[in-house]
Order: sequence, then structure tokens, then C-alpha cells
Amino acid sequence: MSIPQIPDIDCDITRKNSVNVIITSIAMEELAIAHILNAEGEKLQYVLGTLEGTDPGEITLCDIMEVNKSIRETMREARKTERLLQFKLEDILELDENGDEE
Repeated sequence: MSIPQIPDIDCDITRKNSVNVIITSIAMEELAIAHILNAEGEKLQYVLGTLEGTDPGEITLCDIMEVNKSIRETMREARKTERLLQFKLEDILELDENGDEE
């Protein structure tokens, strides 16, 4: 997976450009969360032996519970980040609606 790149912006930054860059950054963070959640799903599939082309070997109930705990913690952190991104998006959209066009 590659690192997100922020687009080049002229030195003359307008309000509209700023809003667009912030919305783009929110979208990139959302994409990163999607990749993390996908990896967590694959981790669970691997442990359960349902991930195509893999063999987890001998898995105990304790192993499954440990993976479940790890996934729960990751999802909890993802939900926190999602809330913050939602607030950020709402704030920037409100700022954009109240701002002057440049």
C-alpha cells in the first residue's frame, strides 16, 4: 500500500482550494481506515481457516478469542477516528457554506 500524496497547490491558496484539500485529506483517512478494517477481516478469516490459499495450522479457542479481542480493539479505535472525521467534515462543510466565494 502506498502513502497518500497531497496534491500540489499554487502559492495563491483560496478558500475553495483549502476546503478541497481538507475534504481530500478526510477521504484519504477514510480510505486508510477501510484498508485497516479489510486487514482485520482477513486476519479473522485466516484464523478461522476460511481465507483462500492459507492454512493457519492448529488453532485453539484461546487463539480465536485473542484475535477477536485484537479486532474489537482495532474496530473501537476506527470508530473513534470515524467520529472525529465526521466532525471535521461537518465543520469544513459549514465553513464552506458560510464563506465567501473566491
